[in-house]
Amino acid sequence: MSFYKTLLAAGFGGQGVMVLGQLVAYTGIEEGRYVTWIPSYGPEMRGGTANCGVVLSEEEIGSPVVDNADVLVIMNQPSLSKFLHRVKKGGTLVYNSDLVEYDGSRPDVTAIGVPASRIALELGSDKIANIIILGAVVESSGMVNPEVCVETIKEKLGKKKPKFLPMNLEAFERGKEIARDALSQ
Repeated sequence: MSFYKTLLAAGFGGQGVMVLGQLVAYTGIEEGRYVTWIPSYGPEMRGGTANCGVVLSEEEIGSPVVDNADVLVIMNQPSLSKFLHRVKKGGTLVYNSDLVEYDGSRPDVTAIGVPASRIALELGSDKIANIIILGAVVESSGMVNPEVCVETIKEKLGKKKPKFLPMNLEAFERGKEIARDALSQ
């Protein structure tokens, strides 16, 4: 099969998992791919569980459901317990190491711990941890082109809140650096 990649992102409501998934999806659209993005919310908005699945393909997508993900993003401990089995053998796990303790129980996947909460606070807002994680996902997975993703961030986040754009772009770069360092070891 030609290009076909899947992402599953999970965390508490309010951690930006939906935005992360949407940014991957919008970037895929900009690259001319077929795309699906399916959100799933717990009963609460903030603090409840939230996850989304993204499929990117060069061909029409038969099902938007992500059963086994090429890339799994985990933003909190309960989501790790719930979704760890859903990353493919040989896939990538990207997790917020400030909020998630991962024991290495899946030696068949590449695990990248990103201290996203701490870096987000260093950069000026705890709300950008998802963009740091996004940078790590883009760098480690080849799902989307990093330059196209930067343009998507400018378009989707920069127009809504232009004063936060430099912080978001720095967050994205920091996530890419962390993934590059992790993969080179």
